Amino acid sequence: MDENLKRSILLENYQNPKNKGLIEDDSYIKINMNNESCIDEINLMVKFDGDIIEDIRFDGEACAICTSSTSVMIETLIGKNISEVEKIYQNFYNMIEEKDFDEEILEAAIAYCDIAKQPNRKKCALLPWWGIEKIIKMKGKENE
Repeated sequence: MDENLKRSILLENYQNPKNKGLIEDDSYIKINMNNESCIDEINLMVKFDGDIIEDIRFDGEACAICTSSTSVMIETLIGKNISEVEKIYQNFYNMIEEKDFDEEILEAAIAYCDIAKQPNRKKCALLPWWGIEKIIKMKGKENE
């Protein structure tokens, strides 16, 4: 991906994040995520329709990488089923950890491919994705 396009994706999603702002709705699964090594703290809300992510909302205080990663994640995951989300999450994680990954399924999240070169920023990019992983586990327990 072109460096200018990467920067554009990060900047646009930091300045104008998707679905920012929490709502009062008990049908969402909610989680708070924070990065103990910096200011990043986000609240995620996810609404499912069966095993499809219908909506994701977030709020909090976070750096540009975390905020933009959350926004891109939201845009990438809405409308996907849980198995698709798990596959996308695993590929994003592998990319950040410099392991083999399928860039085709990452959509705009491929813009974070250089984060691996900045180890102190990995947690910033991964924080919302860890939150989604936890929410999916919570959803699984609800269905037991």
